[in-house]
Amino acid sequence: MGKLKKNEEAVFLRKKITLLRAFSLLIGSMVGSGIFISPQGVLKNSGNVGLSLVVWFACGILSMFGALCYAELGTRITKSGAHYIYILETLGPLPGFLFLWAEYFAIRPANSAVVALAFGRYILDPFFAPCGAPLLAVKLVALLGYYIVLILNSWSVSWSARLLTFLSIVKLVALTLIIVPGMILLAQGHTENFQDAFNAQTLALDKLPLAFYAGMFAYSGWFQTSFVREELVKPERNIPLAVIVSVITVIVGYMLTNVSYYTVLTAADVLASQAVAVSFAHKACRSVISMVPILVSLSCFGTMNGGIFTFSRTLFVASREGQWPPLFSMIHIQRHTPLPAVMLMFPLVTAMICVGDIYHLLNFFSFSRWLFIGLATLGLIVHRCRHPEITSPFKVPLFVPVSFTIICLFTVAMSFYSDPINISIGCAMVLSGFPVYYLFINRSMPKCCSTTFYSLTLKLQVLLKVVQQEIRTY
Repeated sequence: MGKLKKNEEAVFLRKKITLLRAFSLLIGSMVGSGIFISPQGVLKNSGNVGLSLVVWFACGILSMFGALCYAELGTRITKSGAHYIYILETLGPLPGFLFLWAEYFAIRPANSAVVALAFGRYILDPFFAPCGAPLLAVKLVALLGYYIVLILNSWSVSWSARLLTFLSIVKLVALTLIIVPGMILLAQGHTENFQDAFNAQTLALDKLPLAFYAGMFAYSGWFQTSFVREELVKPERNIPLAVIVSVITVIVGYMLTNVSYYTVLTAADVLASQAVAVSFAHKACRSVISMVPILVSLSCFGTMNGGIFTFSRTLFVASREGQWPPLFSMIHIQRHTPLPAVMLMFPLVTAMICVGDIYHLLNFFSFSRWLFIGLATLGLIVHRCRHPEITSPFKVPLFVPVSFTIICLFTVAMSFYSDPINISIGCAMVLSGFPVYYLFINRSMPKCCSTTFYSLTLKLQVLLKVVQQEIRTY
């Protein structure tokens, strides 16, 4: 593509994400499909209402610990990429590549498929009530929603960031429409659904790791600012501030939302519902019944947007680090969006939406996600020991990363007992990255293959109108 002329604008990812946008990114990613589909999974795998509320609160505290660890990592390591770059910089290239492999083939496509399916479910369920929407129709609408978000993120960083800000407000409105009627009914004395909340006969302690997977899925956007660290304005100040405020906001909102659910719905109602927020609206407040599914759908749409917005940055950083094809480190010459990285997820997400089921997909990708998040916080401990000379502007007490790492790895280990089939598939996906790393990443490519690969990259570069980002030191 040649060098840029002096009068041409340099091509690089802009620092366009302010504190408000960072807060919106976190809220927009955390408050999405999780709070509207996870209550069923948490209740089913904990066994009773009381323990399910304990799990929700424990997941919130655990998320705060993880967010604080990532805030420190974000001030120590100045690159974008979140889990990937933190594992790469602290534990080495092999663990970093294994995460990248699992992220692309398991974690991100399955996570996006879960959110897209929830989007399709909430869009269509009101039209088919009291029966559920046909599965084929749900999948088609899910695909449509995902493709719209894909196009948006290929078109403009600014527009996708603005949409995150708007939809973050929509999500808070959706939670408010659930919390307020529930709290009013609770204040009026409707506490019958909390009687015998800790019934020991219904406990499901062997499934408790899966309850944590469902709960942590609902909180799982707390790490999103780390994906776009290089695009943040004043990251040393804004990363810790944004994660602390947003996680506290979400913990309070989620606890009130779940109390509202159980004030109106019995445990049997929650377990039987395919769209718990719609079931809540039917029983609690018919005046807002048409608004709830629309707002929940928009919430899921915002989560899809936040997921694509940040995942493309992981591939972007991996390409710069030499562990992914260089085409995916390039950005559009006019729109300054990482177009190749955005489009790479298209086939896998499409396949998982077509063949997947929400809860099976959730267990499948949660193993890999929490394994590597635990390794990333382990990396923080390692980094502190190896580089005591580094003074971080934000530092958490040592017990925070130690506790978080132990809980993550223990939950991952216990999940093999709770759901051996889906967890084993997830584990096999991670292990399949070993031969790929040693055959293609850890050794030089033969000259004939290298020439062909380089020629193909140039042709795609011209076709997509993308160029290598100008490298800057922040």
